[in-house]
Amino acid sequence: MSKKYDAGVKEYRDTYWTPDYVPLDTDLLACFKVTGQEGVPREEVAAAVAAESSTGTWSTVWSELLTDLDFYKGRCYRIEDVPGDKESFYAFVAYPLDLFEEGSVTNVLTSLVGNVFGFKALRHLRLEDIRFPLAFIKTCGGPPNGIAVERDRMNKYGRPLLGCTIKPKLGLSGKNYGRVVYECLRGGLDFTKDDENINSQPFQRWQNRFEFVAEAVQTAEQETGERKGHYLNVTAATPEEMYERAEFAKELKQPIIMHDYITGGFTANTGLAKWCRRNGMLLHIHRAMHAVIDRHPKHGIHFRVLAKCLRLSGGDHLHTGTVVGKLEGDRQTTLGFIDQMRESFVPEDRSRGNFFDQDWSSMPGVFAVASGGIHVWHMPALVTIFGDDSVLQFGGGTHGHPWGSAAGAAANRVALEACVKARNAGRELERESREILSEAAKSSPELAIAMETWKEIKFEFETVDKLDV
Repeated sequence: MSKKYDAGVKEYRDTYWTPDYVPLDTDLLACFKVTGQEGVPREEVAAAVAAESSTGTWSTVWSELLTDLDFYKGRCYRIEDVPGDKESFYAFVAYPLDLFEEGSVTNVLTSLVGNVFGFKALRHLRLEDIRFPLAFIKTCGGPPNGIAVERDRMNKYGRPLLGCTIKPKLGLSGKNYGRVVYECLRGGLDFTKDDENINSQPFQRWQNRFEFVAEAVQTAEQETGERKGHYLNVTAATPEEMYERAEFAKELKQPIIMHDYITGGFTANTGLAKWCRRNGMLLHIHRAMHAVIDRHPKHGIHFRVLAKCLRLSGGDHLHTGTVVGKLEGDRQTTLGFIDQMRESFVPEDRSRGNFFDQDWSSMPGVFAVASGGIHVWHMPALVTIFGDDSVLQFGGGTHGHPWGSAAGAAANRVALEACVKARNAGRELERESREILSEAAKSSPELAIAMETWKEIKFEFETVDKLDV
């Protein structure tokens, strides 16, 4: 090996590779999938990952003597093979809790996935999972409301909630946008939503949209006698503009707002979650840009980590994909990170992609939002996969109904209630899906037409990011 290699990687091994270390309950634990450059031993590249994501640098420096590096350094304490992958391996790293600012997801990610991802000794690096210690979780605000409080606010129990993205997502005037919201809500949906990329464009400034949407929500509530809501996207170019939009939504007495938490950033998201908690506002979270980060099976950050970080940063809903729709995501992986969003304790389970036990203590849960290429034929599978504490959102699967958006919403509501009733009666939804939906369609022409319209529409592609089992 060259001297450049020796100076850049090899010296890390003695300091940061510690296979005899037993992690503490207060340590933050991380699992990386590491693909090193050819010829670099596993232990040395793993140690380099631990070093570069904590206290290390490429050379011994005199100022190390001014602190206790043994107290602060990250330690790679275990290496495992990746099943079915001869060139990659798992590196497990323990980080002392004092490396991180209390309550700052931003600071955690800046350390763990900062400069180290550009390290030349690596070909690929992926953060597969994090075990957040309870001592850190208790410093985070978490969801502004949580599942139980939202159900009480919206007066909806015993079933998944129904939503819909307004289409076309861009180009409608404020008034026409409000018309579509009204049609969906009067048809039977609980929520409608802005999509990720509608903010305040020339064809529809945000204030106009908010005003017409508020009118539509209030009218639909009066006509149906049900609590309704629309996710008003407050994502903006600056935090100041974001809070201005949130305040206006509150003035209009709307129950829920929305934020694009990855493009907007964790700092903005945590601040907005605190505002929602103080002001009694629900917070819907869209994951726009996630696949840029999480889809490559060997490089980036797995979505289970992004989901955990969102629960800590704050949000009452989070998009998760659908398993059966048009977006990437296999069933077991999706179930794994849905558990991280909703449960109080999630055990290690490699069959679901969870590398660590994760104790969430009393932190409220987050609604899983299934959205992306779904229609009524998917309803039995969606109810089975996602359970009651979810929001099932049909965009084209509402507006594409031949009789219009209200009919599409009615079809979705009938299909949902039929599936919940069948499940509660002990029927196997996925095995008996055709019979369950056909029975319901006998008394709902809207559902019958929806079933005929989408009977041939499927999204059957091989999963790109599979579990390593």
